[in-house]
Amino acid sequence: MSNRAVGTGATTITRAAANAAGRYPDRVALRDSRAGEWRTQTFAEVGEIVDELALGLVARGLEPGDRISILANTRPEWTLASLAISRAGCVVVPMYPTNSPEECEWVAGNSGARMIICEDADQAAKIAAVRGGLERVETVALIDPSGGTGEVSLEQLRQDGADHDRAELERRCEAVSPEDPYTIIYTSGTTGPPKGVVLTHGNGASVGAMVQELGFINEGEVSYLYLPLAHGFALTVQLASFDVGTEIVYFGGNPAQIVTELQETKPTYFPSVPRIFEKIYTLATNQFRDQQQLRRVVELGLGVRRMREQGEEVPEPMAAAFEQAEAQVYRNVRELFGGRIDKAVTGAAPISAEIIEFFNACGVPVLEGWGMTETTAVGSVNTHQHLRFGTVGRPLPGVEFQIAPDGEILTRGPNVFREYWCNPEATREALSDDSWLATGDLGSVDEDGFVSITGRKKDIIITAGGKNLTPANLENDLTQSRWISQAVMYGDRRPYPVALITLDQEEMIPWARERGLPEDIPSLIERPETRELIQAELDRINAKYAKVEQIKKFTLLDHDLSHEEGELTPTLKVKRNVIYDRYAEIFDQMYR
Repeated sequence: MSNRAVGTGATTITRAAANAAGRYPDRVALRDSRAGEWRTQTFAEVGEIVDELALGLVARGLEPGDRISILANTRPEWTLASLAISRAGCVVVPMYPTNSPEECEWVAGNSGARMIICEDADQAAKIAAVRGGLERVETVALIDPSGGTGEVSLEQLRQDGADHDRAELERRCEAVSPEDPYTIIYTSGTTGPPKGVVLTHGNGASVGAMVQELGFINEGEVSYLYLPLAHGFALTVQLASFDVGTEIVYFGGNPAQIVTELQETKPTYFPSVPRIFEKIYTLATNQFRDQQQLRRVVELGLGVRRMREQGEEVPEPMAAAFEQAEAQVYRNVRELFGGRIDKAVTGAAPISAEIIEFFNACGVPVLEGWGMTETTAVGSVNTHQHLRFGTVGRPLPGVEFQIAPDGEILTRGPNVFREYWCNPEATREALSDDSWLATGDLGSVDEDGFVSITGRKKDIIITAGGKNLTPANLENDLTQSRWISQAVMYGDRRPYPVALITLDQEEMIPWARERGLPEDIPSLIERPETRELIQAELDRINAKYAKVEQIKKFTLLDHDLSHEEGELTPTLKVKRNVIYDRYAEIFDQMYR
């Protein structure tokens, strides 16, 4: 069997690191910051480390097909460990670094992991707390062993493998087939215990092939990666980067530093979830107190750029206005991203079309795409050549979409997962006999192939009057407000919709200071001035919707919703059932 590189006819990804090392030995593969200093590793160095780590796993008795979990933040060692696990013929089982001990126990126990690679003592402590329920776990390895209680360090694993026969790795790579599991990613689903999504080597290889055919990531790219590598979205960036030989810059670890690090590292490719774009949008549009002024700047930027792309002559007054906006707005927005962004991709949750239009008007091509864990995080995407605001783009090469009679989006292709781990009933519910995956998303496909998502099948609110409402639309509009951090709409079987709203602390505290109001959120939510501010925002947004869809009442929370409290998924999607249950009394009060 051939195991050529991902994206160049590959059937598996077992040799992803080795092949990249052979083709791009001197190129920088990975860059990250430690104690304020940036360090780099070339593809040749990565290939050597991966081989030694893989042989270290072999030396400790790990067999092909064994599951190995990784519990760590996004960092180079995550990638090195992941590629080594694949090189040894084993299966990667990611855990989110924010998982509780009980969640770790479920993932490691359900997958039958034999080893868990932890970032540090804090992560290892989670495993220690539930170790009694993890009978199959034989070894806990630590990336950072200082003060830790792991049985072995990642560096020791590497040393153990340094002198072993590498022919064993080649034998293992040859034995892996495209149908074999590459990774089992546990969904951060909004309901029920996580299900293990089995993605095969063929699924992983298909991503590289699609990206190469689209020309989506090209030589010379620098990707800034802060997304959790436990999530499929970051996984696809990793695979594509090793395929094409491009540099990955790893996020330093503090969410508040994303803009600072973008400016420092000047990436060309920035994959992200909507929340980060929403925050940057708020930062970039603070200067506009008039929505009409903002809209004029957006329409001017989009219009001139479109005319220039099509080779049309821009009228002199329009060109002059554009140059003025370039100096005052557009250039400054590009600098927030480092000044070199060729493409930024948003996925994993809905985003407002207005935000995407603004960034594109400024010369920051934010491209919305769609995917889910079960589709190896890819499915459709907008590109420079084919861009339609308000859609999630067109299907990637080899991917098909169709709309079920009830409006649900169905998809199939080489990216669609094999099964849910040890859960045949859930697999049968998701996959039809002819391999169509029921995505759970509602939407449409237009005559040009652009896919639009209108909501989640399970999220539809049906009011007492029988009106079907899609909460994501109003929620997205609310979170565009500079004052609002999060919004959750409620109203199933109720006479009208209401909402929980959280305040954006970074914006509200300066606002309060200017007015001599208390400078803390719990106090501010009690102030009539705050309610008037948010009511004005709600009135403005409600005006865009039919009366039956409008949010009639709202309650301000004194804290943000969080993943740590089980209210959000790791990609910041709302767990509606949790929210509805946890804040049931607050919702009830709004109807009294």
